[in-house]
Amino acid sequence: MTTFVPIPPTATPHPLHRIGLFGDLDHPRQVIAHLGPNWYASIMGTGIVANAAVTLPLQFVGLRAAATVVWGIASVMLVALTAAWAAHWIRHPGTARGHAANPVMAQFYGAPPMALLTVGAGTLLLGKDMLGESLAVHIDWVLWTLGTVAGLASAVVIPFLMITRHELGSDSVFGGWLMPVVPPMVSAATGALLIPHVAPGQARLSLLLACYAMFGLSLLASLMITTLILYRLAVHGTGPAATVPTMWIVLGWLGQSITAVNLLGGVAHLALPVPLSTALEVFGVVYGVPVFGFTLLWIALAVAVTVHTVRAGMPFSLTWWSFTFPVGTVVTGTSALALHTGDTVLAVLAVLFYVGLLGAWATVATRTARGSARGGLFLPPAPA
Repeated sequence: MTTFVPIPPTATPHPLHRIGLFGDLDHPRQVIAHLGPNWYASIMGTGIVANAAVTLPLQFVGLRAAATVVWGIASVMLVALTAAWAAHWIRHPGTARGHAANPVMAQFYGAPPMALLTVGAGTLLLGKDMLGESLAVHIDWVLWTLGTVAGLASAVVIPFLMITRHELGSDSVFGGWLMPVVPPMVSAATGALLIPHVAPGQARLSLLLACYAMFGLSLLASLMITTLILYRLAVHGTGPAATVPTMWIVLGWLGQSITAVNLLGGVAHLALPVPLSTALEVFGVVYGVPVFGFTLLWIALAVAVTVHTVRAGMPFSLTWWSFTFPVGTVVTGTSALALHTGDTVLAVLAVLFYVGLLGAWATVATRTARGSARGGLFLPPAPA
């Protein structure tokens, strides 16, 4: 039986079709023929650019307006991609089901929930300026609920498929394994924004505790997978160049966990009495600073491995979006620590990380637009 491995599609034109727009495709309808959940990473990477701007401890003239525009772009992308993905499931159900059966593509089922959560948080942070706070809160509730349910499902279903159906080896581990288990961490961080909008009492307390539970769920699972990723890199090397950017996904749960505990600690007093609320607020710093240290270590390691791979040749693929959302969570985590500690160095680092995020997003978005126009990004996965 032939085994197919979904190598992330590159922007390299197909040698048989060079006819301009969608030149790599026999027909423009094939745009949706192989549309996988990995495309939602582009929404995550775009949305975090907007959300991270709001959290920066140092604000600049025009920054919020620009962030609002980016949030609007991410929102339109979410609607358009969801419609296209629905059409993909209707027209190509066999291919759609095949993505879940594929040990690589299946990992990216964690991307749609995180896209929903990211756009939802942006709606509350930025969209309220245009929509009004009441409507923004309602929209965020819907997106947060859908994203949380889908994220919890991905955290259970994808590992179950890995255990029971996928054929995996010791060298199969890559950064994408984190994608199904990180969404609950994103739910924890973005859920903190909704706690002030819940009625005081048991409902608010339950939401707070649920967010901390999702934080723990994702934290422990991510710790185990990160250990496996480092083991795989040390024993088997970097592997295919197209998978190297996924090494940056580790930064996603690191930065998001720092963000989550500090945001939750900041609103704990709304649901819990002293000293529990004080302890949770302190926990944000006690946990955040040491994890921030490991985050810096992983950034250095990821940069070194990426530069090494680029020199050898690293073709563009959708995995390059791994350079955006994870870095954005480092921005929000650093900003949260700067806010809770008052440290100027952290504030400056948050701005520097954000500048790096902007550069990465501009590069990847441009390459994605170019690859989409040429059609190469919509080609089917290459056989092993």
